[in-house]
Amino acid sequence: MPAFQRMTFGATPSEIARRFVTEIIVPEVLLELRAGATDLAARPPTSYAIERARSTGTVRAIRARLGEASAIPMDEVSVYYAQNRERFSSPSHVQIWRILCKTREEAQTVLDAAKATPTPAGFSALARDHSLDKGSYLRGGNLGFVADDGSTAEPGLRVDLAVVRAVAKVRDGDLVPAPVPEGDYFAVAWRRGTRPAFMRTVTEAAPQIRDTLQKLRIKDETDKLVAHLRAERLRGLDLALLETADFGTTPR
Repeated sequence: MPAFQRMTFGATPSEIARRFVTEIIVPEVLLELRAGATDLAARPPTSYAIERARSTGTVRAIRARLGEASAIPMDEVSVYYAQNRERFSSPSHVQIWRILCKTREEAQTVLDAAKATPTPAGFSALARDHSLDKGSYLRGGNLGFVADDGSTAEPGLRVDLAVVRAVAKVRDGDLVPAPVPEGDYFAVAWRRGTRPAFMRTVTEAAPQIRDTLQKLRIKDETDKLVAHLRAERLRGLDLALLETADFGTTPR
């Protein structure tokens, strides 16, 4: 026990020992005896809490046995890096704002208005009034950062390659000079900026890789232990019984 904690129990060693026994050890022993007399450990949720504590302790023991992630040799880090190089690099991305219009004539009108007021506020107002893309019109037509293949960070959002190619021909901050055919519609596109490509070296990625390898090792050891215990201890498992159980309503 740290010195500052011992000082809260008294000023002398004998006083500290006496108060620690009477205030910490004795109450814990009495509570444990009472729990044993009432079979508290066998009752849920106490039994579940004990099982969870044992489970957590087992995982901690596995972690301790495997050692620290920082001890993983660089050779293993380099192998993982070589096998997963794409995780540590990213191609360049272009931020695109786009207003999707029904006709070329409408798109040209919107484009002329955007050129007259080339500001985020002006473009956002035009997007709210004209864009058919209801997924982006409330955020000014912002599609986010888009890769060369049209992929984005938004799940399920892929930008038409015609728009991507058109934006690639202008500089950051420029509007594409003409409406871009996009399927049956026409797009007004604005290149807002560029996020350059990057590649992390194996040295830069080493801490992350060691952490990943450590987690994989712990999972592998845990899975092996669970499989062994399942084969040794599990006598029957009928998940269909869950369908007949009445758990009642969930308390609010």
